[in-house]
Amino acid sequence: MTTTTRKGEPALAVEVEGPYACFTRPEFKTERLSYPVMTPSAARGLLESIFWKPEFAYRIERIEVLKPIRWFSVRRNEVDQIATGEWVRSAMADPAERFDVEEHRDQRNMKALRDVAYRIFAHIRLHEHADAHPAKYRDQFRRRVERGACFSQPFLGTREFSASFFKPTGRTPIPHTEDLGAMLHSIDYTGARESYQWFHARVEDGVLSVPEHGAQLPGSPGGRTGGRG
Repeated sequence: MTTTTRKGEPALAVEVEGPYACFTRPEFKTERLSYPVMTPSAARGLLESIFWKPEFAYRIERIEVLKPIRWFSVRRNEVDQIATGEWVRSAMADPAERFDVEEHRDQRNMKALRDVAYRIFAHIRLHEHADAHPAKYRDQFRRRVERGACFSQPFLGTREFSASFFKPTGRTPIPHTEDLGAMLHSIDYTGARESYQWFHARVEDGVLSVPEHGAQLPGSPGGRTGGRG
């Protein structure tokens, strides 16, 4: 359940898999096109669904691809609008108000992944107010994985693509190398508005290594361009 980096710092390790996955590239607004591998933001969200505490955050170190990359395409029914805070407040005040899904229905293509499996390596990064050792949270995470316990159902990029998780096995990463371009690293919520950090992603022999820090893209206003997946 844990491994040791070259710096001697223990890291969490967990394997996840599922029949389908979609880690949407942010440059595609209307049609969904997945990255060929899991993204750090999706991995972080999956770990948080297993075990989360306000005292720490996960720092993804690397993601290993354990099954060959396979694609499939599907058309999905989505809506062309999102509920605003103003609409939610109005609906709470007036129970008769409803969102007409049929009126706002929109069919969109999705190119996604099938039959996926990954091994995630991550570190515990304590926040300033934490007063416990990282080993405490690593042990809690390990016990939850062994029991199959989670706070919410883990998923692979989108909520309808649920994932199973378990202790690491002896499977080796696939022999695949590919340059993936810009990929979301993390979201910083500490400023006046959230900002997005990116990195140049590349899979080497089935391994996506994630740098400790990302960088904001030139000219980026920090506005949201993609979700966890």
